[in-house]
Amino acid sequence: QVQMVESGGGVVQAGGSLRLSCVASGRTLINVDMGWYRQAPGKEREFVAMTRWSLRGYNSEYAHSAKDRFTISRDNAGNATYLEMNSLKPEDTAIYYCNVHVPGPVPVDLWGKGTRVTVST
Repeated sequence: QVQMVESGGGVVQAGGSLRLSCVASGRTLINVDMGWYRQAPGKEREFVAMTRWSLRGYNSEYAHSAKDRFTISRDNAGNATYLEMNSLKPEDTAIYYCNVHVPGPVPVDLWGKGTRVTVST
């Protein structure tokens, strides 16, 4: 059974930076997608960034709101992902959830418990 633990959230002023980490345990996660979603108060969960597995390595994808400010990375073993967030805005305030997506005929999505990010003005 895979478990993901997020860390790195906190309170930061607008314009500041944070680095989120997600470490998975329980099985090797090389050939799966791993990334981040977030849920702001009163809103639905939304996609932020993802590392998608391919035979040629991991490809990064970003939501429009995250492009040019956030950088996602993945460790070589595939079991951890990191989200470097710069130039944070109050609208980035949310709970950030780590996601593991196992593609296939019956896709599976696994979620961490989340880490809270608050960006103050």
